[in-house]
Amino acid sequence: MTSDSDQQNLRPPPHVLIFPMPVQGHLNPMLKLAHLLCLAEFHVTFIISDSNHRRLLQHTTASAAFSRYPGFQFRSLPDGLPDNHPRRGHGAMELMSSVANVTVPLFKKMMIQENFLASAARRSITCFVADGLLSFAPDFCEENGIPLICFRPATASYFWAIYRFPQLLQAQEIPFGGDMNISIFVKDFVGKSMDGLIESIPGMEGFLRRRDLPGFYRVDDINDPTLKGVVAAVRQINRAQAVILNSCEDLEGQIVAEMQNYVPRVFSIGPIHEQVKYRLTEKEAESSIITASLWAEDRSCIDWLDAQPPKSVIYVSFGSLTLLTREQVLEFLHGLLESSQRFLWVMRPDSVTGSNAEDPVPAELMERIKGKGLLVEWAPQEKVLNHPAVGGFMTHSGWNSTLESIAAGVPMICWPYLGDQQTNSRFVSEVWKIGLDIKDTCDRKIIEKAIRDEMEVRKDEFMERSTNLAKLVKRTISKGGSSYNNWDDLIQYIKSLVI
Repeated sequence: MTSDSDQQNLRPPPHVLIFPMPVQGHLNPMLKLAHLLCLAEFHVTFIISDSNHRRLLQHTTASAAFSRYPGFQFRSLPDGLPDNHPRRGHGAMELMSSVANVTVPLFKKMMIQENFLASAARRSITCFVADGLLSFAPDFCEENGIPLICFRPATASYFWAIYRFPQLLQAQEIPFGGDMNISIFVKDFVGKSMDGLIESIPGMEGFLRRRDLPGFYRVDDINDPTLKGVVAAVRQINRAQAVILNSCEDLEGQIVAEMQNYVPRVFSIGPIHEQVKYRLTEKEAESSIITASLWAEDRSCIDWLDAQPPKSVIYVSFGSLTLLTREQVLEFLHGLLESSQRFLWVMRPDSVTGSNAEDPVPAELMERIKGKGLLVEWAPQEKVLNHPAVGGFMTHSGWNSTLESIAAGVPMICWPYLGDQQTNSRFVSEVWKIGLDIKDTCDRKIIEKAIRDEMEVRKDEFMERSTNLAKLVKRTISKGGSSYNNWDDLIQYIKSLVI
């Protein structure tokens, strides 16, 4: 005779379905979430685009790392775009549309045909962890009786600024303001009021300017389809049973508290890359942390860093989606060179647009760079940020990069590009005070001054604050910390969903 506990042990564990938007900034933290769930001995099905799956297999060890966990499986689906589509910059918006029109119908068909992924060894899905931009998820889950957990890869502050869209619109605190002659209103607005403070977002009064609102607000038309889609997806969050944030209460506690008025359960478990490291150490697991690089990493830059003095190098990377003009590349290069600081710049081969995009750096500048700087196409970013030679990070302020820099104790110079980056950069400069925000300008003199301020003039001030904040976020994912406890609570919550 078997006891109840024996029967419980014979039952399959919870089965979590994860579906990220197929861009690196969303794929990366959701792969790490999958890793954490595998460490909790859950079954995990991870939806990935065919294109990203091929690139993961080519450029990472993710497949080999996940092979340690028999309960994990990738399921790949087309994203509906041709192989040569850029899928970055403004092409990312086309990707979002194609996912909705092509990937989602194929996903729904697969789920029904395969009985919601049930098998002899695997129960039907226990819950659906959906990227916060997947607006189909609430209807899909309600129609099929599946608990929905929304994963927000960006900051709680960004979510909150989008969620408050109706109040911002009513208060005319965003550039178009509902005026009938929108294009004229925007020009006038930008000229006069972009530095005015926002008053309609509780928790961010006193420091958030109109200039710092999410990039999706920067449109000429109130009916812009991308803005409408993003707002609609965010406003549906109260239909989820729970929300997972890749953030922590020490960084955004007041905003998380505001969110909890609208969402029944909010689990702040970040920084998720540090949570994975800690849990691997705690379990004495052999597996290494899983990364989601979609480009080949040039590890020769680590050898170059090894030869540089401590805290002497500024690391420059504008992420996986940012596009630069050749003119902007030249402004940044001149600013870097005139600052007399050593630098390591990640310049993606597809990151420069316009004429001369394939050869953006003139030969005479390449000569000046030798010995002082290094250009690479992609780098192992976490390893770079934690290298003792790195003393600053010039960044697009993507949330993954920002969290990695915070955890590494590296001050930032922020040049945001889109989405949550406009808001993140303001938090870096005005709330956490661990860097400078130079948004909406690309001038070599301003760039040079920011670099000198961070690496020389105010170096000690920024390093002290960055070091203290790094210690704080490390504590939050350690045993007894808020993110550590929130992760354990999330695991128990998912277990409670098993019927």
